[in-house]
Amino acid sequence: MNLPNNIALTAKKVLTAEAEAIARLADFIDESFINCVEAILQTRGRVVVTGIGKSANIAQKIVATLNSTGTPALFMHAADAIHGDLGMIQPEDFVICISKSGNTPEIKVLVPLLKRKGSRLAALVSSTDSYLAQSADFILNANVEREACPHNLAPTTSTTAALALGDALAVSLLEARGFSSADFATLHPGGSLGKRLYLKVEDIYTQNEAPCVKENATLREVIIEISSKRLGATAVVSNDSEKLVGIITDGDLRRMLNKYEKVEGLTAADIMTPSPLTIEPENYAAEAMARMQAKSITQLIVTKSGKFEGFIHLHDLLKEGLV
Repeated sequence: MNLPNNIALTAKKVLTAEAEAIARLADFIDESFINCVEAILQTRGRVVVTGIGKSANIAQKIVATLNSTGTPALFMHAADAIHGDLGMIQPEDFVICISKSGNTPEIKVLVPLLKRKGSRLAALVSSTDSYLAQSADFILNANVEREACPHNLAPTTSTTAALALGDALAVSLLEARGFSSADFATLHPGGSLGKRLYLKVEDIYTQNEAPCVKENATLREVIIEISSKRLGATAVVSNDSEKLVGIITDGDLRRMLNKYEKVEGLTAADIMTPSPLTIEPENYAAEAMARMQAKSITQLIVTKSGKFEGFIHLHDLLKEGLV
């Protein structure tokens, strides 16, 4: 077998093995898992997640997921815990200890110390017969038959399973708490993810020009308005109010030239596209992006109770990192 084919085969075997291991975890969601979630919900302190080696890396990710989904958590390295960091744990805290074997020397030293502090303990383990599992108040079963490593040595399938089970725990807690997208936004104010959850149209559109003409505006007035405001379009409002009745874009002007042999005397009402797509100021900017993408357009007219307010443009959303 040539090298590229061998590489592809190996990669597929790893992914298949890990996917099958994660699928098996569904069979291990038992009463102990449910009781663990309920105990964490009742905990007045924080969730402390600990482990050693690769399990410590997984513990850090689970902590990050818990914190971002409404469950206060912190990471404690198991080796550092028995050299002073144990002081960060308070009796009302809930501890999750991650270990594939559940029998490492550091874990055997740490568990009695945790018990002495009065903290409740969950064991996220692959071996439910281990010292850690038998000492814990709750068992989170992350059993795997073997590692994806061909020598069954390098932590691969086992760490993936532990990570997936940690996600299941975090999302179970999220749903039990009724943690909403609004709650999520308060914890993620930075970056494009946060902006999708809190940035609204009203936060953006007021920075733009607001090209607008009346229905009876002349062709010259329309062209001047579009050119001077530099958005490639203008809103059209009724002659006697600010009620939106249409939009004229650069494309509408080109189509006008194909449609009419004589353009003298044409008004905005003759050229405009009636009933354009709009959005309200209180809508989220992400919704504006979705509407633009659905219709393959680059701007939306902002209206309030049917009255013209302004424009929001694709470039605005690009600048905010929403694309």
